[in-house]
Amino acid sequence: MSDKKKTKKYRENLIVRGEEARTVRKVVAIIIVSLILILVVGGISGYNYIKSGLQPVDPDNEQGIEVEIPLGSSTSSIASLLEENEIIKDSRIFRFYIKFKNESGFQAGEYTFTKSMTFDEIIESLKSGRIIKEPVYRVTIPEGLTVEQIAEVYADALPITKEEFLDKVNDTAYVESLIDTYPSILSEEILQEDILTPLEGYLFAATYDFYEAEPPIETIITNMLDKTRDVVYSYMDGINEKGFSIHEALTMASIVEKEAVTEEQRKIISGVFYNRLDAGMRLQTDPTVLYALGTHKGRVLLTDTEVESPYNTYVIDALPIGPISNFSQSALESSIYPEETDYLYFLHDSEGNIHYAETNEEHNENRSKYIN
Repeated sequence: MSDKKKTKKYRENLIVRGEEARTVRKVVAIIIVSLILILVVGGISGYNYIKSGLQPVDPDNEQGIEVEIPLGSSTSSIASLLEENEIIKDSRIFRFYIKFKNESGFQAGEYTFTKSMTFDEIIESLKSGRIIKEPVYRVTIPEGLTVEQIAEVYADALPITKEEFLDKVNDTAYVESLIDTYPSILSEEILQEDILTPLEGYLFAATYDFYEAEPPIETIITNMLDKTRDVVYSYMDGINEKGFSIHEALTMASIVEKEAVTEEQRKIISGVFYNRLDAGMRLQTDPTVLYALGTHKGRVLLTDTEVESPYNTYVIDALPIGPISNFSQSALESSIYPEETDYLYFLHDSEGNIHYAETNEEHNENRSKYIN
């Protein structure tokens, strides 16, 4: 082939490759533009959908719609109920909104909503508990009660027996299921061989409303554990700083609860207990003796303090094996944030006052002065 023909062929090839390159560029450009348009349209559509989902279903509709929120309902089930009753447009958007706003504490009961309500109005209603139906039972559990005493309170107020309640809380299989349900507060520590009652100290003292004529014992227990979990969560940083497990923290709180009445007393006595532990002393607190004995006495005798039990702080060198009663929030806070003093001893006089001492000599002087 002559040079002239080769040059012509080369130019023709260049032209073909140029046309192919332009075609490829056009195709790529079309694809990129299409993807951008899809993203833009999808983004706008998604934005409009979410924006619409955040709006009331019908801003002008003030007709009341009754919705029952059952006990123990999760956020997901509440959102589904609201969507089913056309109070909201999309349960998923409602759930995301609740999570974004960090809202919780929704109450069970019968509510009246309207299609004109905003998310914030619905949430506020669920939190404040604007309940049409009054509770069938309202039961107050005081601080400082053992599980056995709690069973007695419920037996007096509800259609259950003390034995039924105690059988349930001492059912190992049931307790194991609760550990799986509440891993943030319950652990295998409550099933140690020498633990007298697994849930001792974990059933929070509060007032509980029941909306069923015959509330299941399981509902009673989970209501109380829910409350315990909420309270304990508030003090997790302090519990971790103390190097306590939750079980140990509740054990300390239960002792402080039994030894003191006022917040000031609790903080000082908690500090005394920490001073004793730091000094390698035994806590030697009478409520642990009474719990080990399983009895209620006005005065602990010297022979009582000799009872062999992992709860008796006169014979063990640390905290008891577990809580000896339920606790108040004040007792837990005092146990985590005690008042710092040099006191190692304290005693109660007949009028309910507490007298503190730094030395055993001072303590004996207080004993001679205030104990008859």
